Amino acid sequence: MTNGNRKLLIIGPSWVGDMVMSQSLIKAIKNRSPKTIIDVIAPSWSLPISQRMSEVNKTIRSPSQHGKINLKDTLSLSKKIRSNSYDEAIILPRSIKSALIPWLAKIPIRTGFRGEMRYFLINNIQPFDHKLLDQTVKRYIALCGREENEEPKNLYPKLEVDQTNKQKILKDRNIQENIPSIGLIPGAEYGPAKKWPTSYFADVASKYLSNGWQVVLLGSKNDKKDAEDIEHEINSNNENLVDLTGETSLLDAIDVLSFLDLVLTNDSGLMHVAAAVNTPLVALYGPTSPEFTPPLTEKAITIRKTSGYSNVRRGNKDKGYHTSLIELKPYEVIAELNNLITKYLKSVDKIA
Repeated sequence: MTNGNRKLLIIGPSWVGDMVMSQSLIKAIKNRSPKTIIDVIAPSWSLPISQRMSEVNKTIRSPSQHGKINLKDTLSLSKKIRSNSYDEAIILPRSIKSALIPWLAKIPIRTGFRGEMRYFLINNIQPFDHKLLDQTVKRYIALCGREENEEPKNLYPKLEVDQTNKQKILKDRNIQENIPSIGLIPGAEYGPAKKWPTSYFADVASKYLSNGWQVVLLGSKNDKKDAEDIEHEINSNNENLVDLTGETSLLDAIDVLSFLDLVLTNDSGLMHVAAAVNTPLVALYGPTSPEFTPPLTEKAITIRKTSGYSNVRRGNKDKGYHTSLIELKPYEVIAELNNLITKYLKSVDKIA
């Protein structure tokens, strides 16, 4: 990748966590070629993440939906972006539909990995070594070439925070700034097998509330039932328990997560967001692997009671929880949260 005012289009991933990790690729490109102009195209549910990346020039909403191709809108958008005269497109997803727009837009260099028989759509196919590229973030960075002396920690995602919006949310929801706060993220995609039991989250929440902490529940509308289950288990009207599930945009969630002192989370998109705003966190893993998609921060502790990787997302225990997550008890999680308190919140007492 050479210097100069090159124009680059990134075809971003559909998932929030993957979009966060894609910033490492964008950082690598800008480190090597600072004058490169980078635009990002992605679906509406993940695109807002790229709006908080300082390296991104412009964001473009993709018409695609999960598993579907809207051919009419794809053709229309391709025609519009053709006038941007991009020098290259880097295509992160490995699907056919993700490679259609840059091909239809006649972008001369179209870089990506093989996938879904799309050879004619991609003309700069990159080698894929499973052993070397053993993490999602490494696979993304590899699409702009390897640099032997590049320090991975320098490429960790770092999302910008809108301080004005953050203060508005805190005021509107009466979130206290003068007491320590922990965020609980009980949701996860693909169903209950990636989730820690809500009764366990409730145990942790009760401990923190009884010690004078503020507990903030975060997630999408799909996570509302989990939040309600936690509140029901606590059976408390404590004013320091704030439920924001389903009530914040993705951009709002970025700002709220930046405010919190600690986060306890399943393996989820918001886990990666919390890491990218430098909030200390404990991440709970079941069938998915913390080696493959770890939170990219030095302030994270991951806990897992199984090994390997499973693409099965439906458990066979109570409420479909994965066995290994049922075996992970609240006292063990609180102990790891206390380790973060010791290291990063030295003025705050540990939770008994």
